[in-house]
Amino acid sequence: MSTAALLPTAADLEAALREALAPTALEVIDESGAHAGHAGANAEGRGTHFRVRIASPLFAGKPRVARHRLVYDALQVFIAQGLHAIAIEVL
Repeated sequence: MSTAALLPTAADLEAALREALAPTALEVIDESGAHAGHAGANAEGRGTHFRVRIASPLFAGKPRVARHRLVYDALQVFIAQGLHAIAIEVL
């Protein structure tokens, strides 16, 4: 199996976030192509750098660090697949 086959997609991240956090708003953008030549980038230009814009009722009353931790926890499985960076915007 090639490395490219293991790379997560925006749809993979979106599914995991929907299951774990029941978001009321969610956008996942693969920004990997913009990071060519940077640490953690790969030759495929996908699957390594993502931006997540998310709102969830599970965030209510939690500080920003705790909200981000919930997102990271939901996506942890993808770190082993080559996910290098996640920019999180809590809505």
